[in-house]
Amino acid sequence: MSTTTPRNYTKLFIPGPIDVSEDTYAAMSRPMIGHRSGDFVKLYEGMMPKLQTLFGTSRPVFLSTSSAWGTMEAAIRNLTQKRVLNCCCGAFSDKWNDVAKRCGLEADALRVEWGEAITPELLREALSKADYDVVTLVHNETSTGVMNPLKELAAVVNEFDDVLLVVDTVSSFSATPIAMDDWGIDVLLTGSQKALALPPGLSLFAASERAMKRAEATPNRGYYFDFLEFAANAEKFMTPSTPCISLLYGLDHQLNKFFAEGLENRYARHRKLNGMIDAWGAKHGLTHFAPEGLRSVTLTTFANDRDWDLDAWNKRLKNEHQLMINMGYGKIKGKTFRISNMGDENEATIQELIDALDATLPV
Repeated sequence: MSTTTPRNYTKLFIPGPIDVSEDTYAAMSRPMIGHRSGDFVKLYEGMMPKLQTLFGTSRPVFLSTSSAWGTMEAAIRNLTQKRVLNCCCGAFSDKWNDVAKRCGLEADALRVEWGEAITPELLREALSKADYDVVTLVHNETSTGVMNPLKELAAVVNEFDDVLLVVDTVSSFSATPIAMDDWGIDVLLTGSQKALALPPGLSLFAASERAMKRAEATPNRGYYFDFLEFAANAEKFMTPSTPCISLLYGLDHQLNKFFAEGLENRYARHRKLNGMIDAWGAKHGLTHFAPEGLRSVTLTTFANDRDWDLDAWNKRLKNEHQLMINMGYGKIKGKTFRISNMGDENEATIQELIDALDATLPV
């Protein structure tokens, strides 16, 4: 049995926001600086090489004071001149199709059932049917626990001239290797509140050279999310608008932790913790919602095929153990439940969660 550390709050094992460590909060409490000062330049410039390593790119990494949805919308507004193909396999990838249409863009959905992945064959077939110039993909579909085969899908997109690939890595970034440049990804974006283990409110993204050239030729980009504004400011290690400086202090602290641990060790830790949850589910005969070989390493989605009262279970977890998991999302809410293992978690904290799950397991 694990030793429970007394807490005066409910610790989140939901898919995001996730738990933020005390040392990260402490780092975020550093004195405020001017966002046009040399101190800010030093902060941003110091983070840039580490961010580029995580992104797998030699391109500048941009900092946006917004949720990831800000940069997800920005990408299609900056890059789409003809038609966008949204790869849809869950709540968040489905929403991207809705967002594209609300932006007045011509958009189609390559849709599979929730719990299934986008395959290279399906993507190639879809791209052959219309004159698309942008493809959107959610790497790790948080609603279903499916991790799409990003490298293989990127290779398919690169078979088609002038088609740009935009990838949401919000719940996979920093927990599994991603090679933006080598895989031919045009825009890679993420958010702060998942594996980065920071509070919400910060998005990070990088854009390929050909994506920037496309943006230059795209009218009506606006200002706040104009890729050209981000690029011009990043040359001076600044941001177009006032940034969330406290979150950037936290990001700087987290990056230092990541590289002190070693990225390969960090990736291996996420796989191991994910395996602990998988083993717990196997012990109880639970069914994965996502197919084997295409499952997230940052969260696990189990099917509620025993029709458990999930809300009552989570209430017991919260009241008796000050822990919380997630009871499904969107149209599969109540039919699935989700458990996160991302961020700063370790074997001891996951074991504490497992012990609490066992102690409160519905009968």
